[in-house]
Amino acid sequence: MKTFAIAGCGHLGRIVYKAYINGLLEDYQLIATYSLKKEDAEALTAGTEAKALESIESVIALKPDFIIETASIALLKEFAIKALDEGISIIPLSIGAFADEEFKNEALKSAVQSGAKIYIPSGAVGGFDVLNTIALIAKANGQKITAGIHTHKGPDSLKNTPLYTDELQDKEQSVFSGTTKEAIALLPTKVNVAVASALATIGPDKAKAEITSVPKFIGDDHCITVETDGLKAIVDIYSATSDIAAWSIVALLRNLSSSMVFF
Repeated sequence: MKTFAIAGCGHLGRIVYKAYINGLLEDYQLIATYSLKKEDAEALTAGTEAKALESIESVIALKPDFIIETASIALLKEFAIKALDEGISIIPLSIGAFADEEFKNEALKSAVQSGAKIYIPSGAVGGFDVLNTIALIAKANGQKITAGIHTHKGPDSLKNTPLYTDELQDKEQSVFSGTTKEAIALLPTKVNVAVASALATIGPDKAKAEITSVPKFIGDDHCITVETDGLKAIVDIYSATSDIAAWSIVALLRNLSSSMVFF
């Protein structure tokens, strides 16, 4: 039986925990939780033999097979390389961290040396299989390829960011257009899915990102497009809440332990 720990015990971490408690991760054992708020970590150990730990180093010391991160880019950068060095695979939701080329390369080097893996869950989007396949075909054939994501959000979700103005409440507006690397630098908690889709295609430096604010819009609509000679894929996913991101981790773990694996 494989073991896992949860780093980040807020709303998304609780979804993974509840899936475990409800028997949806029957091939796994939760052995540790970690949060800056100890009470949150303790809440995710109820009904289990898992330990609520007070440092991420203590989690690494237990050497779970997987550490699931549902907290922040800062936390992921704090522990990812240390965990990978110890042969611990990671499943991060703060995928925007990998827009940092130096961090990504160091993490990949550690993974290669230890045999651990970095599993990128689909989060609030999907279609990584076909996106990656089209990118591979274009590279193999020396073809031009374009890729990007266009996200529609409500103005309230942009509050407390550099993109927000009061006039967004009354008028639909394009508020960002650039690369996904530029987008995650500006909005470190809002566009992790943009970086994920870029990693699956042409990279954060090249993949485009657009954000449109729509008055009274609830949730997020992410439309990913990748195109090369004779091939085009469009993946459009709407979600009213962020719950799908945590559920994608549950689906990934189930996929890893299943006799029938979906790619």
